[in-house]
Amino acid sequence: MTIEAPETKIVETTRVACDGGEGALGHPRVWLQIPEDIGWVECPYCDCKYVLKGAAGQS
Repeated sequence: MTIEAPETKIVETTRVACDGGEGALGHPRVWLQIPEDIGWVECPYCDCKYVLKGAAGQS
């Protein structure tokens, strides 16, 4: 059995909200702050990675 890689989303703001994106099957909404020196943050619930558009090392 293979496990899907967590989703990566390119965003334009340093503050993002994540709720798992699956409606009632998701998780509580959390607000995440992307450190500008790092350029990305991962959700502690679903491991979705939010990458700041134009950040160094952006995939």
